[in-house]
Amino acid sequence: MPTNNSLLHQPGAVWATAGASVVAFMGIGLVDPILPSIAQGLDATPSQVSLLFTSYFLITAFAMLVTGFVSSRIGGRRTLLLGLALVVVFAGLAGTSGSVAELVGFRAGWGLGNALFVSTALAVIVGAAAGGSAAAILLYESALGLGMACGPLLGALLGDASWRYPFFGTAFLMAVGFLCITVFLREQPKPARKTSLLDPVKALGHGGLASAAASAFFYNYTFFTVLAFTPFVLDMTPYKSGAVFFAWGVLLAVFSVVVAPRLQERFGSLKVLGGSLVLLAADVLILGYGDHTTAIVCTVLSGAFIGVNNTVYTELALGVSDAPRPVASAGYNFVRWFAAAAAPYFAPKIEEWTDVHVPFAVAAVTALVGAAVVVVRRKALALPHSRLRSSGGTPMAAEPAPQHATEDGVAVFAN
Repeated sequence: MPTNNSLLHQPGAVWATAGASVVAFMGIGLVDPILPSIAQGLDATPSQVSLLFTSYFLITAFAMLVTGFVSSRIGGRRTLLLGLALVVVFAGLAGTSGSVAELVGFRAGWGLGNALFVSTALAVIVGAAAGGSAAAILLYESALGLGMACGPLLGALLGDASWRYPFFGTAFLMAVGFLCITVFLREQPKPARKTSLLDPVKALGHGGLASAAASAFFYNYTFFTVLAFTPFVLDMTPYKSGAVFFAWGVLLAVFSVVVAPRLQERFGSLKVLGGSLVLLAADVLILGYGDHTTAIVCTVLSGAFIGVNNTVYTELALGVSDAPRPVASAGYNFVRWFAAAAAPYFAPKIEEWTDVHVPFAVAAVTALVGAAVVVVRRKALALPHSRLRSSGGTPMAAEPAPQHATEDGVAVFAN
């Protein structure tokens, strides 16, 4: 484990990239507390507003085929700056939207920029950090957890005045990140081998990686039903909704970084993952059929199970096949982000077709399907020759070098 000294004494480039990473991950949960306000402000239905997530993650899924192709050709620094520039432009434009269609379109451009940034940020931090990869990855994990926890709070604080302000706030913070990276970060060596657009798809030919991606696909449907649909069910003010999802984000971060590794060490990754998915299914089912207080408690509690799942899925995606980590991660994310795009759209549609309880019943079933895939494909998912060792719960290369340490930040979010 890295020492506190190695964590704190980092070059300016590391702090600049880590700070921008916090804001990038804040952008994912930023809109949660203000979804009802957006629906009211633009006279839209929940299913229309939920397309903010659908467009964002649909673009993110396809971007997984592009990020490695781009960064291996123009370098990490330029890829980061390109991603940040796109987020600044499209987040700012999102705040000016006059209709849901405009907002959804701008959110898609935001998703492309965020995918370019987060898929490159960890590689850059590893290459520039002092104290080795352990310190770099712990810093990145801290940025991820802080961003996921604080995103809903920022959305609530700014969104209480107007639903437009969180978008402008994000654009401003990412512009600051752009300037900091421009000043402090120097270009790093490019990978020795350029990544092709089809490499991630070819990697899915491995049975273990395909099984991990399939299980994560069903899990992500459950995950994003909670993230994108629950705010409409809770029907709270932005402040109260932001507080709920802040607590959710804190549990997610703690269980991902601290608890999951200990459970894995004691019980094994596959048992932990299968058990956590079953518990998540039960939690989501109770959330959907309980009273308002129960729904709040179960929403917060789901962060614990999601945090555990995120860590284990990341390890599987990066270690189960013999494909290079960036390629395996991109293929895995290409599959699972489609569920993140589908859930925010179908959950409110299912409510329209049936009632408010059924979307959570469907989400519980998808979590159980994910667990079933783990059980049925446990031999393919085993890691007898894992190329990963653990540091604080995050997989990392045995002997990372800056030009090869290009683990996908989105995979860590699982994440």
